[in-house]
Amino acid sequence: MGEPLLIWWFASLQVPGYHKDNPMRKIVSEVNKAYISGLIDGDGAIMACIEKHTEKKFGFRVRIYIKISQNNEQILNWCKSVTGFGNIRHIHAKEYEWLVRTQAETKLLLEWLTPYLKIKRKQAVLAKRILNAEIKSSKKLIAVARLADALSALNVRSEGRRKNFSTMIQDSISPND
Repeated sequence: MGEPLLIWWFASLQVPGYHKDNPMRKIVSEVNKAYISGLIDGDGAIMACIEKHTEKKFGFRVRIYIKISQNNEQILNWCKSVTGFGNIRHIHAKEYEWLVRTQAETKLLLEWLTPYLKIKRKQAVLAKRILNAEIKSSKKLIAVARLADALSALNVRSEGRRKNFSTMIQDSISPND
C-alpha cells in the first residue's frame, strides 16, 4: 500500500459529523473500535499507576493509562483523530506513542474497545474495575491498589518494575485511617 493510498484509507475510516468542540460525544464506528482494539492488543498497553497526591484524602491516586507504541506516527494520529483522545509523543528515533491519560477518556475508551480486545481483555476488565471504584476508605484504596498490582502482573513489559502498590500504600497509611 503506497503512502497516499494509506492516508486515504485512514481518512476514510473517520466518522462524519464529528464536532471538535465536543469529543466526549463523538460517535466512533464499530470498525474503528475493532481496529484500535487490534492495535492495543498488538502494540499497546493498559497500565495502572499509583501516584502520591497530596490533595487526595489518603495521599494517593490510582490512574489508568492506555498507550500504543508505533514507528508509524500516521496511525497514531489517526487514533487520536478518530477518538479525540490523548496525545502523540515522539519517544526516540522512529518510535512514537499515543497516550491516553485523562481518566474520563480512558474509561470511555475501555467501554468502546473491551468487546473487541482479545489479548488485553483481562487488563481492560481490571482497569474498568479500578476506574469504577469509589475510594472512600483506606481499605478500599488498598483493594484498588491490589487490582493495580494484578493489572501490572498481566503486562509482560512490567516485569522487573515496581508493581507492589498495595504494600507501598499500606506502609504509608496510618492504621487508624
